Amino acid sequence: MPGTLHVVATPIGNLEDITLRALKVLAQVDAIACEDTRTTAKLLARHSIRTPLVALFGRSGAALLDRLKAGESIALVFESGTPGISDPGADLVAAAHEAGAKVTVVPGPCAAAAAAGASGLSADRFVFEGFLPKKPGKRRRLLEALSREPRTIVFYESPHRVAATLEAIRETLGDRRLTVARELTKMFEEIRPTTVSAAITDLGKRPPRGEYVLVVAGAPKVKRSRRDSEEE
Repeated sequence: MPGTLHVVATPIGNLEDITLRALKVLAQVDAIACEDTRTTAKLLARHSIRTPLVALFGRSGAALLDRLKAGESIALVFESGTPGISDPGADLVAAAHEAGAKVTVVPGPCAAAAAAGASGLSADRFVFEGFLPKKPGKRRRLLEALSREPRTIVFYESPHRVAATLEAIRETLGDRRLTVARELTKMFEEIRPTTVSAAITDLGKRPPRGEYVLVVAGAPKVKRSRRDSEEE
């Protein structure tokens, strides 16, 4: 019988943000598939776990699938947060399903949900877009497609591109309310409600550092005229 793939969420910064169940699973599986063995090794060392690590790239994905088919138990983790969210972990999960392996989830941290919940903007319904395209043209077209989206929009961004991304957001979506979340759960965590223009100005005063989550207010409601209401 095929084995089990455990999709395990890991801390997005603070190593104490891991569940008791996640620690138990990581200690008991036959191997841990991860994005970066160095990052995962630090987490395991913190909790005295000695399970073998396998870097998930190239042919290792096929080898891990063979181990699942042989009945082994594998945990899937990524550098931080929930696997499959803005990372290639979904490929192994899909292959495990197709192979008839049991797939189970050990939920935990997710930067998008954490930032949305702490943003002060409506998180009843929100759209997660992950990282925007690097090429300006593709990035602009995607943002233009979101210009009328009424729900809160959540983006991930690196410190090297956050300034350009904010400029693109202002050009396409306008100067909306925005919460900048930076270095979540880490020593220099910052969660700052502001506007797009104010955030751009602030970046000009101090260099961007750390990983960013940008939580942008949805499109404002368009006031309907009396005539439109009467025609309905």
